Amino acid sequence: MKKLLSIAVLLLCVVHVSAGNDRPQFGERPKLVVGIVVDQMRWDYLSRYYDKFGEGGFRRLITQGYSFDNCLINYLPTVTAIGHTSAYTGTTPAFHGICGNNFYIDGRETYCTSDQSVDPVGSDNRKAGCMSPINLLSTTIGDQLRLHTDFKSKVIGVSYKDRAAILPAGHSATAAYWLDTKNRQFITSTYYMKELPRWAKDYNKQLAKNEEFKQVGKDVGLYPLTGHITTDMAIAALKGEQLGQGEETDMLCVSYSQTDVIGHKWGTRGEHTDEAYLELDKDLARLFAALDEQVGRGNYLAFLTADHAAAHNYKFMQDNKLAGGQWLSDDVKEKLEKYVAQKLGNSKPVLSGLIDYRFFLDHQAIAQQGLELQRVKDVVIEFLRQYPNIAFVVDFEKAATAPVPQFLRERIICGYNFHRSGDIIVCVEPGYYEYAGWSSPVGTTHGEWNPYDAHIPLLFYGWKVPHGASPKEVHITDIAPTVCLLLHIQQPNACIGESLQF
Repeated sequence: MKKLLSIAVLLLCVVHVSAGNDRPQFGERPKLVVGIVVDQMRWDYLSRYYDKFGEGGFRRLITQGYSFDNCLINYLPTVTAIGHTSAYTGTTPAFHGICGNNFYIDGRETYCTSDQSVDPVGSDNRKAGCMSPINLLSTTIGDQLRLHTDFKSKVIGVSYKDRAAILPAGHSATAAYWLDTKNRQFITSTYYMKELPRWAKDYNKQLAKNEEFKQVGKDVGLYPLTGHITTDMAIAALKGEQLGQGEETDMLCVSYSQTDVIGHKWGTRGEHTDEAYLELDKDLARLFAALDEQVGRGNYLAFLTADHAAAHNYKFMQDNKLAGGQWLSDDVKEKLEKYVAQKLGNSKPVLSGLIDYRFFLDHQAIAQQGLELQRVKDVVIEFLRQYPNIAFVVDFEKAATAPVPQFLRERIICGYNFHRSGDIIVCVEPGYYEYAGWSSPVGTTHGEWNPYDAHIPLLFYGWKVPHGASPKEVHITDIAPTVCLLLHIQQPNACIGESLQF
């Protein structure tokens, strides 16, 4: 009996040692880190399309990787630029400063990556090419990797959208490439380089010959073809820059944006969305096959997540006897200005803009008219609390004591940057969303705290990642510290997330 017990103990020790050997040793790193962000991807798409996925794409991540099935966005609003930034910085707008796709800085509306101090490279289109991470206040995973290796690591971002290539790659990135849809070419800016590398020029030549791409024109984002092109460019960068072939770990940040454009146009249901995800599955399979060939299976660490999810189309919800509707921001602005003028007697507007459920007051105009800022805020809040389909109205500066649920209060505070986030935020009732010109009547949008906007996929795969899943609540801000821990490098300098255990 004692002999049997000894054998059992020995076997347990062997299993323990074996499991321990699968964990990264101190200083041991993969050859390459690959971050993948799918724009507007709901978590439940993984199960919705699972039976239709092939073996090499999403299903490979699910069956061979590790899935955190309850990953939530822990700030407001839930929009593209913020999501991409938060995943790679491990923090929120309060610290990284990217407070939306557009936001106000010093009273001036600003696009998140606009930088007029740089010039386009690969195009003469200044509107498309004058871009950089100038407005990003914190470092990213890639920045920390570059710092740790004395800038020997290569970090490259690739996407259809400029912000989805630039913000993940960070300040010190080797390069970021995005699509100039007017000239149908991948471009960059002088922030990174003076001239496109030969491999990028060669790929652009191939792209120029693509007859299907020529026919797509301005609506390129509506078609899965954009995903194919993004994948091709990522593979071209992988091979052209010899990523994963050097002495130090490299990083490739790939963001798929066509899914967001399709969602805004066609919603979360129907043949267009179905096609988008099944084609994306094939693109992922091609990307992983190229990584296997170039870097070697098991030699790279990959993660896949989303920048935000999306609500179901409100008409679809109503047709199925479920709550939902439009919240018309233009109507709100017009009525709000009239209400404030009646209450305070001002002759000039007090509102600079309304972006992503946030009201930006014109502080200069308010002061010039001899009005007290807090009094204006109080009147605006008074009006909004009477407006249909608004659940909560919060003065950002008083958010810590606002009469709203604690979890929501925390998300509002995490999304608030004093210099950039505006003055007042509203949360609409479940199923309602802001209707804007870029969302069609049969499409959808995002931006709120609700699970349909904030519950996103998070899968890790490859180097030292076991197979499994966890129902534990985790957050988008946990991605960066997890990757940095696996690489044994310092977290980004404003990171608030917690490293996840597989």
